Amino acid sequence: MKTKGTQGHRAKSVLLAGGHILDPSAGLHAKADVWIQDGMIRKIGKTGAGASAESLDCTGKVIVPGFMDMHAHFRDPGQEEKETLESGSTAAMHGGFTEVCVMPNTVPAVDNRAAVESVLERTRDFLVAVHPVAAITQDRRGEILTEMAELSEAGAVAFSDDGNPVSNAGVFRRALEYAGMLGKTVIEHSEEKSLSEGGVMHEGLVSTALGMAGISSLSEDVAVARNILIAEYTKTRLHIAHVSTEGSVRLIRDAKARGVKVTAETCPHYLVLTDEAVRGFSSQFKMNPPLRGESDRLALIEGLKDGTIDVIATDHAPHTVDDKDLEFQAAAFGIIGLETAVGIVLTHLVGKGCLTLEQVVEKMAVRPRAILGLPPAALAEGMPANLTLIDTGRVWSADPSTFQSRSRNTPFAGWEFKGASAGVVRNGQIFMKP
Repeated sequence: MKTKGTQGHRAKSVLLAGGHILDPSAGLHAKADVWIQDGMIRKIGKTGAGASAESLDCTGKVIVPGFMDMHAHFRDPGQEEKETLESGSTAAMHGGFTEVCVMPNTVPAVDNRAAVESVLERTRDFLVAVHPVAAITQDRRGEILTEMAELSEAGAVAFSDDGNPVSNAGVFRRALEYAGMLGKTVIEHSEEKSLSEGGVMHEGLVSTALGMAGISSLSEDVAVARNILIAEYTKTRLHIAHVSTEGSVRLIRDAKARGVKVTAETCPHYLVLTDEAVRGFSSQFKMNPPLRGESDRLALIEGLKDGTIDVIATDHAPHTVDDKDLEFQAAAFGIIGLETAVGIVLTHLVGKGCLTLEQVVEKMAVRPRAILGLPPAALAEGMPANLTLIDTGRVWSADPSTFQSRSRNTPFAGWEFKGASAGVVRNGQIFMKP
């Protein structure tokens, strides 16, 4: 089966035969065939698909609702040398994602109707759905709110100034209130700049030993606390992006217990790496928020297990070699993650008994859509076929030279994983990995 770029293979009638279907929302956990006709799930179980159906052997594969990454950066427009809508979507397709939310920190920022509509128009025929997140403030400066109603009408699924916090509390309050009236979620990059300015890694024993300026965990915790308090006062929805600290987990857990409408995400790299990895001075381990301590890593895993943290997102942040091939202090923050996320999660969370596969599906397929108010990707007859196929037994090594992303800035080069995406289905298209 051949595919080209962002396009999968189109077939009027396809039978996914011999796979194991898993959808925690529907209580499905059994071996069954899935018959897809005209992009819709026609039948699950003994399908009776005719000879005209193209049959794909899914023996040993798990078929789940399509994974969604609710936090990625495609750099398009303005920095296409790092990533484009096309290359980022292709990387997502290969990584096992059927939908991706793209952040608005492009050049120019996605802060107007035309920019939102451009993203949707250019990606309309892709297998992977690309959902634009619009800026909270004009040019992401944190000063003047965008025309949020117009952006929502144009197709923005949420609002964020990601990469920049909205430091002005009054502006942030109004953003939450307007987004609430529109039924949209604000996704906030929680950072108190006065506590992080000039830092390049987590502030702690390792930064002291290396003689590098640190970013205190307090910079995240203080901002998370402020943002939660404002959301509690306004009684509106708030989503905390890329949680990295033990303190943030505690604050979010306490807020949920009091009924605050707060949700949160973390990223695979914070679950398997700590600031100890920076001892080699490789800029591939430089990101914002930075890699934290071991107690933070364990708290994040516990937060995923008990539901404090709702979502696993990649924060896919592509950069050119020139951006990263510098001494640590001067290099850009950020790593790519679309093509390693599933491998990391299956190997280091499911494989080590931290999460069940059902919980992974909840964090990577069910909750992201629910938080954003998007239709579910359900394994149910009569629903659009929006599926991820997982090969839990596949052993593979991360080789950045084979990645579909335009960038190669990953700390996971050479890592061996057990478990990978085997293919994806959406928009009447099917992509099966070789």
